[in-house]
Amino acid sequence: MLLEGVFAAITTPFYPDGRLYLRKLEHNVERYSRTPCAGMVVLGSTGEAVMLGDEETRDVLRHVASAAAPNKVLLAGVARESLSETLRLAEYAAGKQYDAVLVRNPNYYTPSYGMSTGAAPVLTYYRAIADRSPLPVILYSIPRFTNVEIPVEVVAELAQHPNIIGIKDSSGSIERIQTLLAATRTAPKRAVLVTPVFTAFTGRMMLAETEAAMIPDFVSAELLTGAPVVLAPPVVKTMRKKEVGFQVLSGSAETLLSAVEAGASGAVLAFAACAPQACQEVYTAWKENDPVVAHEKQRRLVEASRVVTGKYSIAGIKHACDLNGYYGGVPRIPLLPLGADEKAEVAAAMGDIRN
Repeated sequence: MLLEGVFAAITTPFYPDGRLYLRKLEHNVERYSRTPCAGMVVLGSTGEAVMLGDEETRDVLRHVASAAAPNKVLLAGVARESLSETLRLAEYAAGKQYDAVLVRNPNYYTPSYGMSTGAAPVLTYYRAIADRSPLPVILYSIPRFTNVEIPVEVVAELAQHPNIIGIKDSSGSIERIQTLLAATRTAPKRAVLVTPVFTAFTGRMMLAETEAAMIPDFVSAELLTGAPVVLAPPVVKTMRKKEVGFQVLSGSAETLLSAVEAGASGAVLAFAACAPQACQEVYTAWKENDPVVAHEKQRRLVEASRVVTGKYSIAGIKHACDLNGYYGGVPRIPLLPLGADEKAEVAAAMGDIRN
């Protein structure tokens, strides 16, 4: 799977009493589908994944898949602390035609994992997932919440696995991004399907084209009379292939431009949940080799991201979503919504960023 561009790390809407608000989730996903972002990450940190039970997790994955446009790459956050539970969710995501799974490192028993060079428990965990997952695996290192990060040496070793295709690194450090890129440069290359304009060709696009090809253009006499009919095999539109290596995605909107300039293939951004267009404009300007515009677009993001995601985290992102036409609502307790003064600060930070 091609992981290029900006991916919105979407929120999970709740009613005020804490129940899943699935209709608002679908509303948000339909709106994200009309943005130029490459795709969506469902049930990452921004999605309050650790707050959900297994059945709720499946409900969210199912409703997002049904509402998303076929051309948007869907990445499912499926991490659990145990191998068996993570694999169950990976299998469910595969059944809903997700494109890859995002798996953060286990962290509850961190002292036993020995998160250092050649850490056997973590290597075993990820290799076992990759061996059995029906979908490609993306590593997820987010030390802000797990209090540990996946060591570069461990990432380099895991990058050799044929079913581990990349990492989302949320350290915010450009130096670490550069080190990860250098350490995984020898990872095996993969030929991935892309569209004629070299964007990702998703499994749902393949399914939609196959189903459309199986519907006859006209109703034949055989169909009307009930005579046996032999349908021609479906023909899927011409695709291209692109060779990619291990793909590194940044998790920081504040360093988005620096990350892609360093060689990252794109970014998974919490700030893109409330400002997908603004984030994508940075990447587009860089892709079109317009450094002046790219730096100006990046400058606009920095302070807003620092306030919304850095200072106020989930509650800030959700309120910023409300300001920009997406349903944010309240986080799930024990996280608390913003107060009036905090909302005013977020509104001021978002004043120049509308979508």
